[in-house]
Amino acid sequence: MSESFSVSARLRSFAAAGKGLRVMLTEEHNARVHLAATGGVVLLAILLGANRHDWMVLSVVIALVWIAESFNTALENLADKVSADHDPLIGKAKDLACLAVTFSCLCAVICGALIFIPLLWSL
Repeated sequence: MSESFSVSARLRSFAAAGKGLRVMLTEEHNARVHLAATGGVVLLAILLGANRHDWMVLSVVIALVWIAESFNTALENLADKVSADHDPLIGKAKDLACLAVTFSCLCAVICGALIFIPLLWSL
């Protein structure tokens, strides 16, 4: 049987997300790199007058990077809890999660270049 809708339960889920964000930013070096990159991209887009379409693309690729990093961090924490010893299958899972972050970052860089190079060139 499913639980009925509860505003307090929804608020608790937002609190859990906030806790996850705090954990990411305090414990994960790469999350702080992503935060700096996000801030730089947003500032550059504002300064260069990015249009609505540019903002849409930038928002999606920024979210993609943060989502991939969140899943990567979650998987790494869970894997470390399951086995402190080196396990080849856990190593593969961690490598694949890392690859997802790398691909998302590469996609973000390409999209950023496609947006920002023409805007910079037009100056």
